[in-house]
Amino acid sequence: MNIVIPMAGRGSRLRPHTLTTPKPLVPVAGLPIVERLVEDIVRTLPVPVKKIAFVTGRFGEEVEKDLLAVASRLGAEGMIRYQDEPLGTAHAILCGEECLEGPVVVAFADTLFRADFSIDPESDGVLFVQRIEDPSAFGVVVTDESGRIIDYVEKPTEFVGDLAMIGIYSFRDGARLKKELNYLIDNDIMLAGEYQLPDALRNMTKSGLTFVAGEVTEWMDCGNKAVTVETNRRVLDILQEENRLHNGTGIDSSAQVTDSVIIPPCFIGPNVKIERSIIGPHVSLGANTSISNSNIVDSLIQGDTTIEHSNIKGSMIGAKVAVYGDAQDLSIGDFCTIGVKKGDS
Repeated sequence: MNIVIPMAGRGSRLRPHTLTTPKPLVPVAGLPIVERLVEDIVRTLPVPVKKIAFVTGRFGEEVEKDLLAVASRLGAEGMIRYQDEPLGTAHAILCGEECLEGPVVVAFADTLFRADFSIDPESDGVLFVQRIEDPSAFGVVVTDESGRIIDYVEKPTEFVGDLAMIGIYSFRDGARLKKELNYLIDNDIMLAGEYQLPDALRNMTKSGLTFVAGEVTEWMDCGNKAVTVETNRRVLDILQEENRLHNGTGIDSSAQVTDSVIIPPCFIGPNVKIERSIIGPHVSLGANTSISNSNIVDSLIQGDTTIEHSNIKGSMIGAKVAVYGDAQDLSIGDFCTIGVKKGDS
C-alpha cells in the first residue's frame, strides 16, 4: 500500500501560524497534523504502507527533512514531489505518480478523522465521508440503495445527499487512477481553471468500477485557529480515552513541573519548564517552552516559547514567542513578543 499526500498549499486561513510552517507540519497534541493523519490512515489499512509521497510547494530543505522523518517513523519510504502551480486536486495527485501503483490512499493533509471500519482490499475504492446537516459547502457523494456511489456533486444547491467527502480516498488500482488523471490533463478537462479529482472519479464510476462510502465517526478540521484549537482538544480527549497519552500522563519525563497543577488531558513536551502555574485541561506545550505564574486552558502552544504572568484560554501560540502579562484569547505566529517582561523597562 502506498500513500499520496497533496499538501502544496500554505494554509492561508491558518495564518499567522503558517507563515513559517506549512499547515500539515503544525503540531496538534504534540505531533504534526500530517503525522497524525497518516497514523489514522494506517489503522484502517489491512497491509503495511510501503511508500509515502508528499506533494509540496518549495517549502525548503528543513521542511522536507521533517516530512521524510515522518515517513520513516511510520516504517515507510518517504519521497518529496513538487506541485509548482495550483492546477487542482487531480494534478496534485499526479505529481506523486511514482506511488500510483497497486493499492493507494490519497489523503489531503488538512483534516483528522476517526473511523471504525477497515478498508477492504478487494473493493475498487473507498471514499471517506461524514454525514453532515448542511452539505451545500462541500463535495458530496450520491449513493444507490446498495450503498454504491453513483455520482459526485460539488457544493450542491439542492439536496442530493448528506455524505460529504473529507478528502481521503482509497483505490485498489493506483495505475487505473493514474490513467484517469492523465486523461483529464491530456484532454484539458478543467473546472474553474483546475483539474479536479471528482471528474476522474465520475469517469471511473461510469466505466463500471464500484466505489463505496466509508463513513467516519469524527471529522476534525485544522483549517483556522478556532477549529485547530478545538481539534487539539478533541485529540487530547481521544488519546486519554485510548490510554495513549505520552508516558501515560501526557507529561514528558524530561519536563520540570514545580509548584504547579496539571489538569489532564494535556501534552507537555520535552524539556518544558512549568513553575507556579495551572495548566489544563486541553493544553499542548511544545518542547523547551517555559511557563511561570500563569493559568493556561484549552490552548495550543508550540516550542521554545516563554509565558509569564498570563491568563490564556482558547489560544494558539507559535514557536519562539514571548508573552508577558495578562492575555485571554491569542492567535500569535512564530517569533513574536507580547507585553513587557517584569523588571524590564
